[in-house]
Amino acid sequence: MIRPRSSLGAVSIRQSRQSRQSGSLRAAERGRERRRCPEQWTLRHSVSIFGEWDGWTRNCVRAAKAVDRAQGGGGGFVRNLSVSVCVSLCSGVTRRREAGGKRQEAGMEAEVRGATAAAGGSSVQPSKRQRKAAARGGERTRGTTLAPGTKPAAESWMKRIFGFEKEDLSSWERLVCLLNRPTDPASLGVFRFLFGLLMALDVTQERGLSHLDYKYLDGAPLCRFPLFNFLEPLPMDWMYFVYLVMFLGAIGIMLGFFYRFSCLMFISTYWYVFFLDKTAWNNHSYLYGLIGFQLTLMDANRYWSIDGLRNPKKRNAHVPLWNYTVVRAQIFIVYFIAGVKKLDADWVEGYSMQYLAHHWLFDPFKLILPVELVSLLVVHGGGLVLDLTAGYLLFFDATRPVAMVFVSYFHCMNSQLFSIGMFAYTMLATSPLFCYPDWPRRFFRHFPACLGVFLPPAAPLPQPSTSCVYPPTPPGDPKDSPGTPKPTKPGRRHTLGALFTFLYVAEQLFLPYSHFITQGYNNWTNGLYGYSWDMMVHSRSHQHVKITYRDGKTGDIGYLNPGVFTQSRRWKDHGDMLKQYATCLSRHLPRYNITDPEIYFDIWVSINERFQQRIFDPRVDIVKAEWSPFRPNPWLMPLLVDLSPWRVKFSEIEGTLDNQTEVVFIADFPGLHLENYVSGDLGNTSVQVLQGQVNVEIVEEKVNYTLHPGDKMKLPGGAYHKVYTVSEGPSCYMYIYVNTTEAALQRNFTHLLELQEKIRNGTETEPLPPELQPLITGLEDDDSEGNVSDPVLRVFLRRQRRMKERKERREASLPQRIERFVVKKYYMLRRGFLMTAIAMRNLAVGPPPLEQLTQEVAYANMKEPDSKASLDDSLQAEVGHGEL
Repeated sequence: MIRPRSSLGAVSIRQSRQSRQSGSLRAAERGRERRRCPEQWTLRHSVSIFGEWDGWTRNCVRAAKAVDRAQGGGGGFVRNLSVSVCVSLCSGVTRRREAGGKRQEAGMEAEVRGATAAAGGSSVQPSKRQRKAAARGGERTRGTTLAPGTKPAAESWMKRIFGFEKEDLSSWERLVCLLNRPTDPASLGVFRFLFGLLMALDVTQERGLSHLDYKYLDGAPLCRFPLFNFLEPLPMDWMYFVYLVMFLGAIGIMLGFFYRFSCLMFISTYWYVFFLDKTAWNNHSYLYGLIGFQLTLMDANRYWSIDGLRNPKKRNAHVPLWNYTVVRAQIFIVYFIAGVKKLDADWVEGYSMQYLAHHWLFDPFKLILPVELVSLLVVHGGGLVLDLTAGYLLFFDATRPVAMVFVSYFHCMNSQLFSIGMFAYTMLATSPLFCYPDWPRRFFRHFPACLGVFLPPAAPLPQPSTSCVYPPTPPGDPKDSPGTPKPTKPGRRHTLGALFTFLYVAEQLFLPYSHFITQGYNNWTNGLYGYSWDMMVHSRSHQHVKITYRDGKTGDIGYLNPGVFTQSRRWKDHGDMLKQYATCLSRHLPRYNITDPEIYFDIWVSINERFQQRIFDPRVDIVKAEWSPFRPNPWLMPLLVDLSPWRVKFSEIEGTLDNQTEVVFIADFPGLHLENYVSGDLGNTSVQVLQGQVNVEIVEEKVNYTLHPGDKMKLPGGAYHKVYTVSEGPSCYMYIYVNTTEAALQRNFTHLLELQEKIRNGTETEPLPPELQPLITGLEDDDSEGNVSDPVLRVFLRRQRRMKERKERREASLPQRIERFVVKKYYMLRRGFLMTAIAMRNLAVGPPPLEQLTQEVAYANMKEPDSKASLDDSLQAEVGHGEL
């Protein structure tokens, strides 16, 4: 029985007819295409058999075309070869995708070469540059997003070297697209983790959480040096809260947990503490704050972060290229500007860091060079060359391995040479940022799968992000290919990111040379130390510091202990801090019945082995003196750079003296004088004029002596004298003296050491007197010093014990050194966290009774078993200067 057709069946028949008609039209079109371009038709037909027109198939087509061009366009052979290559590659596309993007492209080239050889053609060997580009895949374009496994098209020399085309700089819109180009977030995510970890450690160490109560001395009369005078530290418990917020912010940055909020927690408290004390400024502390600010604006939580686990849209998503550009530019500026600053004549001539060459780290160089050449060539010359070239060498592929070796060695040495906290390790963490952004995926791919829970993920490829600008799909590439993001146009967010990049880099290039604006902070060196990247260019020594006050009501004159009411020593070299210090002293001195005080500073400084000379005018009352951050300091004395050639003669003069004779070189201005006291311990003290003319007045004898260049005069011990400069130009003279007390002490030490050796060898026949019996037993601890009656013997035994301890530390094995380091850090962290817990308890429920609080602090101050001095003792000794 024939059933009538339903309406649905009729529709199906009509659709079938239309399908056959459209199929006939497509077949006719393919026939015309085959006759018009047989090679292209063959390739496309092979693709239609083995899979969709995706990224891997495009690579096959490009590889076959490359062979065709290399052989001069060989007709049927090329068609057969192209089909065979496409068949062999497309059949394994799924399996190869799972194996990873980089190895497939290398395998593709191998199959192309194998197919060429099998067809009887000449093998086309890719160049070294092509192999490197294939091994690194799409990242050669520094972030351009391609379909999975797609090999970028032929690149120009500019793109191979710099990562972008010349056309990318042709307009503002192209530049915005370049800076917002999608980039793998892996390298930035690993740096975020390392930076957060290092900053968490820095909070407990260099920022001072472990000794915060000694740093701020809550309630004590203390002079501070903030950048802005209205800034003051909070009460002690609240300062612990500030540091706790800073620490938690650093931990949040490390984990990528509430990332943006964690960055704000860190930088807000960090910059507050930074601006609170100018005396603690240095270049690396400034750098930490800059990097923290940069991370706040970046998408560094797109890889290996808790935020990525909480939000799938953020997990393994592209970041714009400017995220890398800003931090790379910052590190480049740190290196390069530091190198430019080292072009200073003092550094080039080897006067800045002369003492470094005596460190044990330079012992290998001393095997082939004298100490003087090690200082000049290795310390100063090597530091100059490395800083000038490190940024460039890190940027380019060919030189990056060499740069990584030298930069790593340089920072490892710095960690041992200087007390710079986490700076060396932070700079080591920044070096991989110059590598290809996908290096963590390639690196951690080789680790066992069982460690994958703890390590950064190696797969999959990044997903599209709204933070980036994606270019239109190239011609010939289907727009609906899997993994290909939709093209986007630059928006306001992308424009602001590009604008921030340019403004930030320009500001960082300008700020180290902005001292013509902030002229009040200029001294012998320009600006406040910390933001000019003039690391280690200037070394100073202070020979004489005198603070004189005059009562404004009675006219009485007196002297203050240098450093009273302060914990810092940097105020001696900076006019702005000297003004703050004088103002602070004028507020404290009325408590000691000194009304309306006038305060004068006589500070003698030597910079980079020059003469000791005055840095500030000793005739100016600093309390009433004018100072402005934007005008030159009127009471700053000029540096006598014309006398710098005398440094060569200094070495000659010192070479003629014996080991027990000391010399100090002085330069002074006309109309000024130096008042000095010769201690009774200094025998055979004399003054000799090198240049100019001086009058020497012996105060007690009330007589004057005029000295010309070459004249020498012996000075009486235990008496004051004054040296007046009476020549038209600056005078130069030197003190030559022998510390007779120290020389006698050294002779006694030598005698006691010889006697001790005889006792140990059994060659001493005479019995020892009772006061020398401790030579046999020695000092076991500090308490046994009370049993030694002879003061010279007590000092000798203490010195022997200290030398023995130092020797044991130097000869300790590596496990012992590691154990000592870990134990020391443990007790330091322990004190910081326990004191923080006490402060948080006080804020929450109020402080406990004084007896309980004393016990809690004593428990927090518990020291390691082998320590010789508690943290309290060392810090209190460092603080000092508590009395007039």
